[in-house]
Amino acid sequence: MDSPRAMGEVLPMFYVGEHETKRPLPVSTELVQHAQDLGYDMLTTPITNARFHSRVLSLLSSYSQAISDATPQSQPWPLIPALENVDTPLIPSDTISQLLAFTSSWIDLGSPDPVIAYLSRQVFNLEIAYAAFCGAITVVVPGPRLSQGSNGISQYARAIKQALSTGAYIQLHILMPMDGAGAAREEEGLGHLARFARPEYDQQGGTQTRTLAPFSAWDAWNTIRSICKYHNRLSVALELPRRLPSSALQSRWYSEPVRLVNIPATSFLVNGRGSFVLSKAHQLFIFRCMRLKNAPWILLTDIGPIPGVDDPDMIMSFSTGHLSPGVAADAPSPRSSMSASPTPAEAAQIAKKIGKKSSNNDPTPHLSYLRYLQRNQPPKNQIERFGGGFQDYLQSPLQPLTDNLESITYEVFEKDPIKYAWYEEAIAQALRDWQHQQKSTSSEDGTVVIAVVGSGRGPLVTRALNASETTGVPVRVYAIEKNPNAYVLLLRHNAESWGGQVTVVKTDMRAWKGPTLEDGSFGKVDILVSELLGSFADNELSPECLDGVQHVLNPEHGISIPASYTAHFTPLSTPKIWADLFHRSTNVDANAFEIPWVVMLSQIDYLSTQPNQPDVPKQFSDGTKMNHFKLEPPLAPIIHTAWEFSHPLPPTVLVQSSLRRGGSAIGGGGGFTGGDGANEHNTRFCKVIFPIQEQGVCHGLGGYFETVLYSGSEGAVELSTNPVTMDDKSKDMISWFPIFFPLKTPIHLPANSEMEVSMWRQTDDRKVWYEWLVESFVTINGHRVHLGVSDLHSSKANGCMM
Repeated sequence: MDSPRAMGEVLPMFYVGEHETKRPLPVSTELVQHAQDLGYDMLTTPITNARFHSRVLSLLSSYSQAISDATPQSQPWPLIPALENVDTPLIPSDTISQLLAFTSSWIDLGSPDPVIAYLSRQVFNLEIAYAAFCGAITVVVPGPRLSQGSNGISQYARAIKQALSTGAYIQLHILMPMDGAGAAREEEGLGHLARFARPEYDQQGGTQTRTLAPFSAWDAWNTIRSICKYHNRLSVALELPRRLPSSALQSRWYSEPVRLVNIPATSFLVNGRGSFVLSKAHQLFIFRCMRLKNAPWILLTDIGPIPGVDDPDMIMSFSTGHLSPGVAADAPSPRSSMSASPTPAEAAQIAKKIGKKSSNNDPTPHLSYLRYLQRNQPPKNQIERFGGGFQDYLQSPLQPLTDNLESITYEVFEKDPIKYAWYEEAIAQALRDWQHQQKSTSSEDGTVVIAVVGSGRGPLVTRALNASETTGVPVRVYAIEKNPNAYVLLLRHNAESWGGQVTVVKTDMRAWKGPTLEDGSFGKVDILVSELLGSFADNELSPECLDGVQHVLNPEHGISIPASYTAHFTPLSTPKIWADLFHRSTNVDANAFEIPWVVMLSQIDYLSTQPNQPDVPKQFSDGTKMNHFKLEPPLAPIIHTAWEFSHPLPPTVLVQSSLRRGGSAIGGGGGFTGGDGANEHNTRFCKVIFPIQEQGVCHGLGGYFETVLYSGSEGAVELSTNPVTMDDKSKDMISWFPIFFPLKTPIHLPANSEMEVSMWRQTDDRKVWYEWLVESFVTINGHRVHLGVSDLHSSKANGCMM
């Protein structure tokens, strides 16, 4: 039974195509329309046909015969004539946009035999050029033969790079196996050019005895896209095996630009009712991919010919995915069905079930199952619903001290369902503790004085008033805001919503002298409330702002909310974001790699990990178990703390800062980075080491923060964007996206190595900026070997102005 849980919620669409590796008929307009009637969104077609294949083999045979009768040097390499109309089923048509064109799988672009490689490149270039002429947009290219090693892969990558310039509008999808070890035995047909490599070259390659590691396929892809400079028209067509590899390898592929997910018939399991289904692991991976901003298409491969092609009178119904629980249920014992291909008993069972398709009235059971999965995806969480369209989108950090924010910016923050409720709870706890501890106040009548500094449109002012009402502790509230436009709105709120209880002051908080008393002097504040934190906690100058306003806080028992905050980070693999930055740096902003970007990190892989809590599937309210599991990776990131800030500061620190401001002799000899050094108590440095379990490429650092708003007799009220602690401290909080510190040159990290990160928070009299450096080490025979180091990045040119 389909779950009603997702009704009314827009969930990702599955765009599903059908692929036959040996399609017997050309793909005509009628066949495309027939496939659409069945529910398919696209079909595949080869660019050239068997006749062209035979022509190339004949040419190679003639060349081989010629060099057997003479010296090879006297014979020119074989040259393939231009394509003829009988060599290809592809023609320009209105349906070309609904076709995925496949280049020939029988060529060997990375062959160690130069003649085979030469012939293969000719075939490949002819096919790419003709596909581009026909208007094909998407071309799938079989991946390199992994057993050839780095030499063959580099040759293959060069051919791909050339093809990207040949077809200026073509999107190239490289068909790669998910698990390199599982694809070690590369099947070759009798007509595959690799079989004709001359023995002296084939022995050099050692192609049949090479042992492949699980990450070898990803490593090959990394080489290809690196040589092609992360080209935005180059992506992955990922083939899912019958048994998925390790969680680490799955996460690595998830971070790559996967635009096509290929599911062969052998990857399906057969459940107790004889229906074709996918394992829970396959479902989880597909669901995660479908939540991406650019979700991949799905290709069903060799599931049998399209039904009804030979019967024009056969009426086909569109596949809706309305399946009974029995048909859609997972296979009861997937472990017994996890071989690389079906066992003879399974093959007989599958054939038997296929023979019963007509009795089940479902001509496309594989497609129907995928439509069922589409209808029963897990619902989006709060962050996914809020952040739709912002995934991996780069945003410059706010500069609230120098820029006056627009109302829409404030409005986005105010939609957070958690942040302001937690602030209200923190204020309420502080008021209750104040009352229970019978503290004196800064007012003459015993009212607790609260100042909301940087109050924006006033949400924290409202929460402070609410906290006073729920606790019964009287308060006097001041709203301090420098933005002249927000000041107008605060005055209106005070007149219409707050009943004139609030004193609204237009000034920079650092220039505010405190509450004005009847005698004209200035009083103190008991509780100072602010929401000045940025994505890295201190990157929007919360330390500098709160230092500047601390003079109004009661020095004896004044409370700052927040009381403290810590910055955290972890190394990331983010090919998509790095590619965006690379193209931005070459076309728009040369300093793109020197800026810490605010970004909703989505298509990423954590490079330093540890086991996560096990994911336990749950049931729907109607008892259906299907698909209600969390879409979280089973490996949790290792996230280290960079530094911490606490408020209020010890008065002696501010006294020393005051002495340095202005450059007096008693204040010292000046700052290290320019200016007089008055803000150098807010500089920070850290050096931390991350263990790297699997090989990977680091494109930058993901930054987060945690904050203690208030800690008292009832415990601590905390907020967190740290992926490890966020669910426990402030689940579904949406006010802050993470920050990303990019690396200009990605740094390769071997398996079982260490990554060492140095980071600085720097400041002068005018601005605050960050500097970061990444190094790679590996231990060999007890010696720590230095493998590489990144540039020293600095955001000084784009620092946050004070």
